[in-house]
Amino acid sequence: MKILHLDTNHELLLNQLNALGFTNHEDYTASKVDIEAKIADYDGIILRSRFTIDQRFLDAAKNLKFIGRVGAGLENIDCDYAEQKGVYLISAPEGNRNAVGEHTLGMLLSLFNKLNKADREVRQGKWQREENRGIELDGKTVGLIGYGNMGKAFAKKLKGFDVEVLCCDIKDGVGDENANQVSLKEFQEKVDVVSLHTPQTPLTLNMVNTEFIHQFKKPFWLLNTARGKSVVTADLVSALKSGKILGAGLDVLEYEKKSFENLFQKDVTSSPVEINSRDEEMPIAFRYLIKAENVILSPHVAGWTVESKEKLAQTIVDKIKAKFC
Repeated sequence: MKILHLDTNHELLLNQLNALGFTNHEDYTASKVDIEAKIADYDGIILRSRFTIDQRFLDAAKNLKFIGRVGAGLENIDCDYAEQKGVYLISAPEGNRNAVGEHTLGMLLSLFNKLNKADREVRQGKWQREENRGIELDGKTVGLIGYGNMGKAFAKKLKGFDVEVLCCDIKDGVGDENANQVSLKEFQEKVDVVSLHTPQTPLTLNMVNTEFIHQFKKPFWLLNTARGKSVVTADLVSALKSGKILGAGLDVLEYEKKSFENLFQKDVTSSPVEINSRDEEMPIAFRYLIKAENVILSPHVAGWTVESKEKLAQTIVDKIKAKFC
């Protein structure tokens, strides 16, 4: 079988697939159109997020047997159409779940202890102790929306704290010794922290909006290391301003490209121009986030560690081997 690699990954992926007898070709620079012109020659594709795999691409891939995505989600692939054509889909959430759990915990502790604000001030020669008094995680109720690989990894990290961990999921019976599964109503009545661990689906698109936010009994902290389009940023900003949301840790943003490789079309960090129908300039809501002291941002790297790079690649190899060898 011939495999086309569209993104660079850990070297073990190529090395082990070669050892298993696969023919591996690499093309990390050609346009999507150029890839489409030759994709019929290949039995498999391995990519991260370089571009979306749509119906046109899949129609051109006449001999395709599998797509391996070196990441957790498959939303940059038209999964329904791929499955109709008999293409086996492989993802690797097992490879970066620990990294996501650690990153989420780091964001939460940084928010509670104002670490980003305090660090910035000390670098500027300011020594403001009372203004940087933090709060403790112990005694809080942490709620996880979505309790798959990522949610379970975060819950495991929380075991060292004296917290109650609740989870809410569309599947029944997913709770375990680390999180008690409850209804959405009970979830919204009890939690102090909300952490998203859901894939991008029609159910989760724009899930966190004004109506959803105001169904919570208490003001809460929001963490999103899942998918940016699950949160309506303008509604989040309104809730931050009103105090309904106390702070936010966002590794993903509504404005990310479908490939997740870029944020905006242009470098907008110094642009004063409002977003409009012709340009993809900086939205007003995003401008608020980058100035807010109770918001921590990172560039979709929660699952992006030295260790996870290797584990993601190994997971893909193992799944290809199990299916085709």
